[in-house]
Amino acid sequence: MKERIINVLAAFESDNIGKSFPLDYCLPLYHSVSDRELPHIKHVIRYKNTKQFEEDLDHLAKNFQFVEWQEFKDYMSGDFKPKKKIALLTFDDGFREFYDIAAPILERKGIYACNFVNPAFIDNKDMMFRCKASLLADAVEKNKNINPEAYRLFSLDHHVEKGILQKKILQVNYQGKDILEKLGEKLEVDFNAYSKEFKPYLSTEELKELTGRGFGISSHSWDHPKYGDLSLKEQMKTTDKTFVYLKENGFLYESFAFPFTDFEVQKDFFDELFKNEEIYCSFGCAGIKLDSVKRNFQRIPMEMGESGEQILKKEMAYFKLKKLINKNTILRR
Repeated sequence: MKERIINVLAAFESDNIGKSFPLDYCLPLYHSVSDRELPHIKHVIRYKNTKQFEEDLDHLAKNFQFVEWQEFKDYMSGDFKPKKKIALLTFDDGFREFYDIAAPILERKGIYACNFVNPAFIDNKDMMFRCKASLLADAVEKNKNINPEAYRLFSLDHHVEKGILQKKILQVNYQGKDILEKLGEKLEVDFNAYSKEFKPYLSTEELKELTGRGFGISSHSWDHPKYGDLSLKEQMKTTDKTFVYLKENGFLYESFAFPFTDFEVQKDFFDELFKNEEIYCSFGCAGIKLDSVKRNFQRIPMEMGESGEQILKKEMAYFKLKKLINKNTILRR
């Protein structure tokens, strides 16, 4: 019902999005861009192909002025006067397609982007648990004969549909990720061999090269947990560990982007985070929303199976709808 209402309202949004956009800044979020099938993310991210990505960029450029990191900071402090509302392009997770595909497109168009990375996976030392789940779901989809023990790990009867097993695999969270290693054995999926052959993540050297080419590389936690499920001590441990990596390698250590979402993250985390005076701001991904923590900015997920234009129109419609009932600001306790 909610989705239907938003779709109806979005249809009435002006095509001049830059003018009617409710905030002075737009923060689009992507993970990957590829024309190929990527088994390690295809079941968890609806990434766009190059044509769709370029169409999004062209639409954004028509309505906003793309800015670099320093310009974003200067704008927020009142020291930069853009010709239009601004857009800061962001990527998460440090996938290799950023280097191979996205960066050349962005350089051709003269657009800056910041990629928020997890050092645990850089240099393909390991793989995020959601990527492992995607590989396992892909194996279930493509293999005719599934080891019955894979079903038993979830207390399922091995006669149930494969789709039910896939769903269970994709529901595994950070705290329960050890089961994915056991499933890898049962489904004959070798995560290390996959990482070695396909190199899904960027290397430290590639990140340094991207920095030299003018792109930003910043913090996305050490190994991508959902912060709302962690204690404050655990939140700070994974955050601080990442900042050490960034500083050691000369990357951008002034910002932090929450992995997954900042939903249920309390004010005490932000109080602790901003004790580090080098950190300028943090980023969530709740769409067009305000935040009671003024230095926490919400980004717009752009990989929702729709064009960038349609996503923005729906986000704008939802923001206005929430504003009517005074629910368009995230409140932290």
